[in-house]
Amino acid sequence: QGRLVESGGGSVQTGGSLTLSCAASGYTYNCMGWFRQAPGKQPEGVAAIASDGSTRYTDSVKGRFTISQNNAKNTLYLQMNSLNPEDTAMYYCAVDSGLAACYSRSWPLYYTYWGQGTQVTVSS
Repeated sequence: QGRLVESGGGSVQTGGSLTLSCAASGYTYNCMGWFRQAPGKQPEGVAAIASDGSTRYTDSVKGRFTISQNNAKNTLYLQMNSLNPEDTAMYYCAVDSGLAACYSRSWPLYYTYWGQGTQVTVSS
């Protein structure tokens, strides 16, 4: 049974920073990433990293967020800087056994498994 356990969420003021972590076990995957969902909104892909190390970001976080993995590729990070209220959402760590989530336009839909989520709240 696989597990994805997120941590690191919290409440910050505009301009603040947070680092999310995700401990993964029991899955085989080629793409790993983060998506977020705000109340009343559709899930939105935030960042993803493929097995070859290539990354992708949604336009609204480019230059502010950085996705990375540890060498064993069993821990995923999301460094979030210059946070603003539009970043407020539940953030989920997710994996895709294929690569669609790393390259498809509808990328959140291709994640196969995801964790329980960690809340990020940014106040103005």
